[in-house]
Amino acid sequence: MLKVLLIDDDIELVGMLGEYLEQEGFEVKAVHDGESGLLEALTGNYAIAVLDVMMPRLNGIETLRRIRMKSQMPIIMLTAKGDDTDRIVGLELGADDYVPKPCTPRELTARIRAILRRMQTSPAEDGVSEALEVGHLKMWPSQRRAEWDGKPLDLTSTEFNLLEILVRQAGNAVSKNILSEQGLGRPLARFERSIDVHVSSIRHKLGTFPEGSSCIQTVYRQGYQFIKE
Repeated sequence: MLKVLLIDDDIELVGMLGEYLEQEGFEVKAVHDGESGLLEALTGNYAIAVLDVMMPRLNGIETLRRIRMKSQMPIIMLTAKGDDTDRIVGLELGADDYVPKPCTPRELTARIRAILRRMQTSPAEDGVSEALEVGHLKMWPSQRRAEWDGKPLDLTSTEFNLLEILVRQAGNAVSKNILSEQGLGRPLARFERSIDVHVSSIRHKLGTFPEGSSCIQTVYRQGYQFIKE
């Protein structure tokens, strides 16, 4: 049974979300402030965390930052509807996705399942020893592991998903819609910038070509392309 950590000071909302998730087969632990959430998240006992931005003692953004210093566990942020600033900051700090509040238990559960589903690889598609290799990048999808020039890459779950999609299509442009549907498990909303923020983070973590250019290029009106050397 997969364990979900809910970090939110809205007792009523957490109760409703927790009850629904348990009915859907998850084990749920709820805490109601950032400091407690941070301690629980770093135990390593949870498959995923759902983290509210606005909380007492330690807000969600700072809690996320501190979790990411030590862990790459999947994290979904709960943000105020229409608050693009918190969403972008959260994604830049390593959140895997966000859900605007108020949200329905069904929507949140669907987002959780989408992230966890992408973390599970099929042996038929990805043998344990099979690796993807393009230039300085090497990825082992079945192990959720990647290296650049022989050095480990510290990628979030969503970053790994998106990079794998781009690498499998190396040399071809991949649209933002495809990246969102296959990498995040949901359609890309109009004017949404989440894919752009995730790709920007991946670029920073990857190396560059000798002349200094990025191996992930923006293709005007099409999407992104992983460049073959």
